[in-house]
Amino acid sequence: MQRLKTAFLTFLFLMLAANSLQAATTLIPSAPQVSATAYLVMDSDTGKVVLSDKADERFAPASLTKMMTSYIVEYELGKGNIGKDDLVLVSEKAWRTPGSRMFIKEGTQVKLDDLLKGIIIQSGNDASVAVAEHIAGSESAFADLMNQHAKLLGMNNSHFNNATGLPSEGHFSTAEDLAILAKTIIQRFPEHYGIYSEKYFTYNNIRQPNRNKLLWRDHTVDGMKTGHTEEAGYCLVASAKRDGMRLISVVMGTNSEEARAQESQKILAYAFRYFRTHKLYGSDEILNTAKVWGGLQDEVSLGLNEALAVTIPRGQADQLEATLDIDKVIKAPVVKGQEYGKVRVTLNGEEVASVPLVAMQDVAEGGLLKKIWHTIMLFFIGLIS
Repeated sequence: MQRLKTAFLTFLFLMLAANSLQAATTLIPSAPQVSATAYLVMDSDTGKVVLSDKADERFAPASLTKMMTSYIVEYELGKGNIGKDDLVLVSEKAWRTPGSRMFIKEGTQVKLDDLLKGIIIQSGNDASVAVAEHIAGSESAFADLMNQHAKLLGMNNSHFNNATGLPSEGHFSTAEDLAILAKTIIQRFPEHYGIYSEKYFTYNNIRQPNRNKLLWRDHTVDGMKTGHTEEAGYCLVASAKRDGMRLISVVMGTNSEEARAQESQKILAYAFRYFRTHKLYGSDEILNTAKVWGGLQDEVSLGLNEALAVTIPRGQADQLEATLDIDKVIKAPVVKGQEYGKVRVTLNGEEVASVPLVAMQDVAEGGLLKKIWHTIMLFFIGLIS
């Protein structure tokens, strides 16, 4: 009887331990099968790619090109070089541009703000050419501007020949580059991002819907852009925010409007379900102090220029470890924002983030005697070490 009782207690203990282990571990299935030529899901805050296939391969981007066109409009607006109320003269070339249209008329003047909505919501090729000519003088000059911006953004596998995405040899981009562009638009121009969520836009008494079906199907999706040509297939860049976490998805080369919506939903659902973004430190947060040699003050506060967040599989936050690698010797003068070490974050021994540890304030040089004394001290410390 005693043996039976002992065996039962042992079995009960093992069952409880197994259940506890299972509860503490989030099992992550393999990535879903996606019917697209290329795809990617990126966290908008951290830039972490959580799911991808052929994301760095070059493909025709179709009207996803217009994300760069609208980005440049927003950039120029931010610089004050153009204004939303500017009247843009519609050229014959803009009026005759084939494909999806806003239906602007040759010789008329259209407000720049309306053209921006025509580009984003209606995917107007005519509107894209009109703003290209307004900003750069010609579409070819505007394409050169697009490529300069692409280089600055780190879109190293993109090249644009036009402002519309109409087929052109040597006009290409990648899922990764388009996600980088989407991330930049969201973060840099929040005052314009609301346009990407608008479901309809009416111009010249013609009401057209946004082609992004996810705006109707998923209330967490609030942008971005669709594209389609025979060469590119059906493409979609989408962005969704759930529980404070924003993801960007890109699908390229699906076979229908419905497919690009379904495949985008599929990869967004997977990423939201099995990954989580954790904000670890805020910007301007003091993480440590360090000794300053030869300074007017003996210490400097160290922290981050920008908030630090990491995107990791769900259920693994308690396994994150952060370490500070601070420069052994910091000499005055210290300049605010200058790097004096690194903050490294690891998950199960693997580095998931490394960002500069910077001075949070200036520290001027101390007096001559103090500098001499500290120089002598450093000399002997160096000998000892």
